[in-house]
Amino acid sequence: MDVHSSLLKEQKLKDILIGMERIIIAFSGGVDSTYLLKVALDTLGKENVLAITADSESFPPSELKETIRIAKEIGAPHQIMKMSELSIPGYSENDSNRCYYCKKGLFENLYPIMVEKGYHNLTFGLIKDDLGEHRPGVKAAMENNVRGPLAEADLTKEDIRVRSKELGLDTWDKPSLACLSSRIAYGEEITIEKLRKVDDAEQYIKSFGIKQVRVRVHKEIARIEVSPADIQHLIKYNVQVSEELKRIGFKYVALDLTGYKSGSMNQMLTGVTAEA
Repeated sequence: MDVHSSLLKEQKLKDILIGMERIIIAFSGGVDSTYLLKVALDTLGKENVLAITADSESFPPSELKETIRIAKEIGAPHQIMKMSELSIPGYSENDSNRCYYCKKGLFENLYPIMVEKGYHNLTFGLIKDDLGEHRPGVKAAMENNVRGPLAEADLTKEDIRVRSKELGLDTWDKPSLACLSSRIAYGEEITIEKLRKVDDAEQYIKSFGIKQVRVRVHKEIARIEVSPADIQHLIKYNVQVSEELKRIGFKYVALDLTGYKSGSMNQMLTGVTAEA
């Protein structure tokens, strides 16, 4: 990692933020949005920055609590916005554009708040790594004039983790976040019951000291992904995990021997790239 390069990118980010003047940040409490929030506060001052978290069916309650803690810890103005993704047309059908419908609904809910409170720009935690992947949410951002300052400054996940650590943010080594709906195979209807099953299953697996986990849903099958280094550790508890996930409602429980991979459900798609 070239630390000097990261600092130059951060300065570019600050210049971008200065030009945006007053911003709202769609805040998930993850590595990227927390770093963006911290730099924005340091650059623009808290009177010109507002973090808004959407409290929805696909956002784990544990993560909602984390957003409140993090925002308070770094002194950021923070607002919780209730939102129902399952009520957004096209969302629950769960086709390959699910993320588009979600982000479109999110940004359309944020826009009136921006106007009412006198902010100038909506932003979200898009990073350079996201460009070129299947990210329909990028299209929704473009259509709604929502900006991704981190990506504009060419900041990568590695850059952000390094700078977050140096800035004293405890999110610097936090596992990647994704909404609970991303665990459900494309084409399978998203329901509140399925989302709760996923969250309950993942919280249980985390109780064994595992930080990075995804429970992917393929109809009645729960396919567990953990970091390769944690596979042997989890196997020690195979009986307990299997019994608990079946109690939660899955008929079959499988462990993916490849290990955790971000966006692994996108392997079901062919020839798809983000509109960047």
